[in-house]
Amino acid sequence: MSDAQQRIDELVKGNDLLLFMKGSASFPMCGFSGRAVQVLKACGVDPKAIKTVNVLEDQEIRQGIKEYSNWPTIPQLYIRASSSVALTS
Repeated sequence: MSDAQQRIDELVKGNDLLLFMKGSASFPMCGFSGRAVQVLKACGVDPKAIKTVNVLEDQEIRQGIKEYSNWPTIPQLYIRASSSVALTS
């Protein structure tokens, strides 16, 4: 497992609610990432409870999460270490 894959695995397993996205929950940098945060808020999730990883800050994580999940798009939401949602066009 590569270093990026190991970091991703630790993040996924170490957080009950984890969103890999472009930007942050308070400042999404793409429409799909913003929509993911809106959906979570509409479901009653406190935005402060959402652990986010801004994939724009780390190219290895940005590519690695696609390989980790075998899913080509971002955002990706993990709930209790299970890939739950990927919003795509």
